[in-house]
Amino acid sequence: NTIEFTGGLHATIVKQVHLKNPKSHTLAYNAIVVGRDADDFSLPKGNTVIIPPTREDFINVEFTIRFLRPAEAVLILISNKVDGVDGATLTFSLKSEVKNIDPLGTIKCRSPCYEL
Repeated sequence: NTIEFTGGLHATIVKQVHLKNPKSHTLAYNAIVVGRDADDFSLPKGNTVIIPPTREDFINVEFTIRFLRPAEAVLILISNKVDGVDGATLTFSLKSEVKNIDPLGTIKCRSPCYEL
């Protein structure tokens, strides 16, 4: 699965990864972000998520677009044993795209175009 972060340059975008637990046991995951631009992505609510039996939860991924080039990383959710039960390891591709560039300010100046 791919999670796309699209927006303007310098915009901060938060995406939620929806996790469901259909099992009758609690699942716990540790999340890590790896890859070329992993430092630009963050997990603002922490890197651990615990999902009670037959419930669902979310993990937030935050990204601030700092460069014009696309950023790439991978979100890995590694299961921790809870009650002796392991969940599957989950991976998500994280990609960014700059859709627009809004100026931070405007400077007006006067200057001759040509001097002899």
